[in-house]
Amino acid sequence: MVEPLREGDREAIGAQIGRAPRGLCGVAHRCPCGLPSTVVTAPRLEDGTPFPTLYYATCPRLTSRIGTLEAEGLMRSQTERLATDPGFAAEYEAAHRAYLAERDAIEPLGIETSAGGMPTRVKCLHVHVAHTLAVGPGVNPVGDETLAKLPEWWAAGPCVDPDDTASE
Repeated sequence: MVEPLREGDREAIGAQIGRAPRGLCGVAHRCPCGLPSTVVTAPRLEDGTPFPTLYYATCPRLTSRIGTLEAEGLMRSQTERLATDPGFAAEYEAAHRAYLAERDAIEPLGIETSAGGMPTRVKCLHVHVAHTLAVGPGVNPVGDETLAKLPEWWAAGPCVDPDDTASE
């Protein structure tokens, strides 16, 4: 469920990603500390550029830990599994279709490209974890598996200081 941006969210997201956020539609998931961890972005940016990535992970602790799993070869093994596990491949295809439907509900782009390599390969675990955090388990098998391998990235508290972002 997408929630509207709260006071200070835009600044916190900017601090998390190191730049002004673009195309924000709302927050799709918050860490237990209350800061956004996943946002929803518009299918088209403010200048009209298509942006097919609907769900975007913003928490730097989360994205760092996802990057570690990518470096350890998780994308490669999941892509190989798509070719050998018909059930996994079918679930991944369904995740792709769900992602397109969610994005098209905001604004149809008229393209079949979703994100993260769907539906034929696994290209970006960040997208898949963001999708799972946004919609919950049972929709994206790659996101579900990856999220299950992540430590509690939020346990150390906020990734950015909300008080420091208020003046940015």
